[in-house]
Amino acid sequence: MTPTELAPRFFIAVTVILIFCKGVAWLLGKAGQPAVVSEMLAGVLLGPSLLGLLMPDVQDALFPAPLLPILYVVGQVGLVLFMFQAGYAFSAHRVTGLAGTAGVISLAGVTAPLLLGVLLVLVTAGAVPIQADGTSLGVSAAFVGVALAITAFPMLARIITEHGHAGTRHGTLSLASGAIDDVVAWIMLAAVLAVASGRAGPAIVTAGGAVLFGLVLWFGGRAAASTLMTHRALNDRARLLGTVALLFLVAWYTDEIGLYAVFGAFAVGVVMPRTDNTDKVVDTLTPVAATLFLPLFFTYSGLRTEFGLLASLPVLLFALACVTAAIVGKFGACWAAARLRGEPSSVAMRVGALMNARGLMQLIALNVGLEAGIVNPALFTVLVLVALVTTLMTTPTLSWIERREARQHDAVREPALAVSDS
Repeated sequence: MTPTELAPRFFIAVTVILIFCKGVAWLLGKAGQPAVVSEMLAGVLLGPSLLGLLMPDVQDALFPAPLLPILYVVGQVGLVLFMFQAGYAFSAHRVTGLAGTAGVISLAGVTAPLLLGVLLVLVTAGAVPIQADGTSLGVSAAFVGVALAITAFPMLARIITEHGHAGTRHGTLSLASGAIDDVVAWIMLAAVLAVASGRAGPAIVTAGGAVLFGLVLWFGGRAAASTLMTHRALNDRARLLGTVALLFLVAWYTDEIGLYAVFGAFAVGVVMPRTDNTDKVVDTLTPVAATLFLPLFFTYSGLRTEFGLLASLPVLLFALACVTAAIVGKFGACWAAARLRGEPSSVAMRVGALMNARGLMQLIALNVGLEAGIVNPALFTVLVLVALVTTLMTTPTLSWIERREARQHDAVREPALAVSDS
């Protein structure tokens, strides 16, 4: 298809995506689910799992194959802008003793699901068709382990913001742990891709590039960001343009080194100065990213998900085992680590629930694996199911924790009132 033919297809596809996502968000909003979960599910429903199953001709007309790369690129813009806002929000909160506790929680949240994922693939080797052609068992096992170890940091940030957890100890601790978790997971993913390709270069580039990026950002990024936001010669439009240019430059670099654009955008948000000018820039960019661009990425991933593959009993059983391993490895390990660090049970439970969400970042990793040829459609679908289940359960789990604590509070309060009345 020529660009002239693709343009009208793009406009009608975006219209359908935005309206459908809004409708699903309205329905799931009644169940307390955040909009980001609705967009993720809507993307899957627009793919072969529902629309393609019921009306394949309609799906082909709405989302022709040449349109998919465009949806991916535009969706990446949304991810970059949203993660910039998440980093800026994160920088506003400081918690005493955060670094040590966040590091321990992140270590547990990466190690446990990684080991469980690897073990699960090794135990089921040959019984489940999840190995891509030409991919070794070790690479498949390592990829599943890394995929289960990922935390959906952008989703975590959005859930925390939308549900009023920003600034709380568990909210800030989860953001810090999730950020560390995903940086480590992406480096491990780069290592897996390097092993799959037979070259060590990509992993070395990612690790070395990340260190260089951190040093440049720490020693020069803060000064540059401060100048951009406070220089008197710049007006609001110039600051907006400068911020977007900086974001896209950093996104290019972090993508090139294999760390991916979202982390570069988050880091830029962290180093931005807390000023009224920065607030204006963030408030201008965030609605556009969340409303227009992000749903396109979810739909892009959904178009590559085929839940019909779960009709195979071995694949279905493997999927259920993956979901179990993901929850035990992430929720359980993060809860245990937080408790070992002396966090109250209420904080530890909430951290475990938040860290268990995988949606967005796991979808990114799956798309990377699929493009690299180390993930086949069955494994892609299984891990999308893991992402959906672990993300969908986050809000109900948080609500259950709050109700549980309220009941415990009432149970303690009632005897005390009885004693005081007597």
